Amino acid sequence: MFRIAPSLLSADFGNLAEAVGQVASETDWVHVDVMDAHFVPNLTIGPPVVESLRKHTGLFFDCHLMMASPGDYLQAFRQAGADGCTVHVEVGDTSELLAQARSLGLRAGLALNPETPYEAVEPFLDQADLILCMTVHPGFGGQSFMEEVVPKMARIRTELDRRGLSAELEVDGGIDEQTAPVVVRAGASVLVAGSAVFCMHRPWEAVRRIREAGMAGLSAG
Repeated sequence: MFRIAPSLLSADFGNLAEAVGQVASETDWVHVDVMDAHFVPNLTIGPPVVESLRKHTGLFFDCHLMMASPGDYLQAFRQAGADGCTVHVEVGDTSELLAQARSLGLRAGLALNPETPYEAVEPFLDQADLILCMTVHPGFGGQSFMEEVVPKMARIRTELDRRGLSAELEVDGGIDEQTAPVVVRAGASVLVAGSAVFCMHRPWEAVRRIREAGMAGLSAG
């Protein structure tokens, strides 16, 4: 089965607690996109916002650290209430960062950009609790799904299963009712959806529709 993780990047930043509440009945994860204006050309939120949101919900906070120096902030995110933190393989020091996250009690995730090859994450599959495949270039919401990433995602799923690893396979970028069936058939177990959820009039219904589309895709496959 799979989860939908609504991304707060597409929510109204002036009403984030309300946005989380709108989808709480339909999901158990919330995706928090953290951007530092260095690793990606955008700047979003940090630990103080996570701490504020934690007071309003017990949902799992899945924090995606698009940061050049994520190791400097892992402890702060944990103290703020993050449940999982995902770092990018492109920043280096991968084993050290994953070990640091786990030592703090975080679920340790590893992300790779669309152009980054499978071989970059293969050595670390057994060190991560989650592998995040970006199907857009990170930095901004509302981009179109890059279908050319799907074979890489399927390869990661095949290798996780072959080794008997329990890591989640997450996908982020352009996920909606049309692309959900594609990625669940490729083996994704967590689907991050931003604009397809929070740009809709009734976000909770949008989550439900994406889940139903993914389930239909599994049945058809």
